[in-house]
This record gives sequence, structure tokens and C-alpha cells, in this order.
Amino acid sequence: MKAQVKWLGDELFLGTSESGHTIVLDANGGNLAPSPLENVLISLGGCSSVDVVSILQKTRQQVSDCKVEISGTRVDSVPKLFSDIHLKFIITGTDVEAKHVERAVSLSADKYCSVALMLAEKVNITHDFEIINKA
Repeated sequence: MKAQVKWLGDELFLGTSESGHTIVLDANGGNLAPSPLENVLISLGGCSSVDVVSILQKTRQQVSDCKVEISGTRVDSVPKLFSDIHLKFIITGTDVEAKHVERAVSLSADKYCSVALMLAEKVNITHDFEIINKA
């Protein structure tokens, strides 16, 4: 896997993936686009969400929506690394069972999500979930 990042000027950068997709990054606190660290949170949420939805579908849960709210806390010293990240999964569907959601979230965090596993050595990653059952 390869990628490229090109400086666009000021504090804007254009990232291009090997598959040809692009993302703009803004090192100026995310004023015009996500900052690189905001993108880490988005990548973690995306990676985990893919796992959770896939696992829930395999257990035949009737999921109609999955959203994850991610919050990160950074240390005060430079470099301002993440010390803690929390993911809250909000799963919407019909007759979705908590035991399946709990298992899916745990499997993603502990076994499948590459981003979570890379960060886990240095960052305390926690998670919880909420289920919105539609009748």
C-alpha cells in the first residue's frame, strides 16, 4: 500500500491514495479541511464501523444505520499525542440484540480494526454503544 502527500500552500496538503482517492488536510487547526489528527479519529471510526456493520450483518441483525461518535483527548506537552480515544457506536435497526452489538464492538477493537490495534499500544481506547430499535 502506498500514498502520497503534496503541499498545496499555506498549511494545506493533498493526500492521494494508491487507489487514486484524495483527501485535503489542513494543518492550521482544521480550518479548511480535517487536520491530520482529526483524520486519525475519522480513520479509526471508519475502520471500526466497517467491522461492526459486517459482524452484525453476519449475525443477521437488522441494522439500518451505524454511526460512531469519536472523541480524543490529547496530552498537554509537545508532541500533542492522543492519550485517550472513546468511540460510541449508535446502532439503529429492528430487534437488534445488545449481545451481538457488544460482541461486534469488542471484536473490532480487540481483533480486527487495524487502526485501533496500531494505536492501542500508546493510546487508551475505550468504547460503548447505544441501540435504537425501530418497531
